[in-house]
Amino acid sequence: MAKTQLNVRVDEATAEAARARALQRGVSVNRYIEELVLKDAGEVGQTFVEAASDFMKQYERVFAEEFGLDPGGDRGRERTTGRERTTGRERSTGREGHPGAR
Repeated sequence: MAKTQLNVRVDEATAEAARARALQRGVSVNRYIEELVLKDAGEVGQTFVEAASDFMKQYERVFAEEFGLDPGGDRGRERTTGRERTTGRERSTGREGHPGAR
């Protein structure tokens, strides 16, 4: 992977701390900073995934009611087959006419 040069300005105490931590780890200051950024980015991604999971758990019944799914049961399996009547509109399950359709 190609590297890009990045120049940052920090106070002397921060620069010395970075040098000391890099030395303790046996890596260059560049590598140390790169690892910190990658770790931080990973934590943000993990936080997003956890928040999305919590949201889906909290609103599982709402989604189930809207899309005709069995909450807590077989995820993604519809309770009805063919066409179902919902709020006066017919909604297709997308399986009509397909081999193996129930």
